[in-house]
Amino acid sequence: MKHINLNRIVSAFTVRTILGFIFFMQGFGKVFTWGMEELYNKNFFHGTFKDILPEYLIYATAYYTSYVELIAGFLLVIGLKVDYALYALASVLIIVTFGHGLAAPIWDLSHVMYRTMLLVTLLILPKEWDKFSLDSILQKRSKK
Repeated sequence: MKHINLNRIVSAFTVRTILGFIFFMQGFGKVFTWGMEELYNKNFFHGTFKDILPEYLIYATAYYTSYVELIAGFLLVIGLKVDYALYALASVLIIVTFGHGLAAPIWDLSHVMYRTMLLVTLLILPKEWDKFSLDSILQKRSKK
């Protein structure tokens, strides 16, 4: 029984941390490596949608998705406010899916689907399995 419990704890930590790093590193690259203005002017934002969506919406979406990936990804890595981070990242996945579908009806879903599967897995895993998180540590302290 102890082995099964350890497997649950390690699996929750692994899925949360991997998904967190995927989003955090993507957001970090967009915000700090490329910079938001350069990112906005790349083909997959402005170039793709300039004739489809209003300028302000493209701009807001570029900023929103990039900063949510960065911040919520970091929160997942450290295990703080995990549910809120997952909700925010779910909104990013919905926006990205809509945007890619709007730009090209047939596109490669692989980068969205595996993130969605990891995200949904985390949403349905029991919270008590995620022991290696700040949320778990803070919850233990508040019960004392």
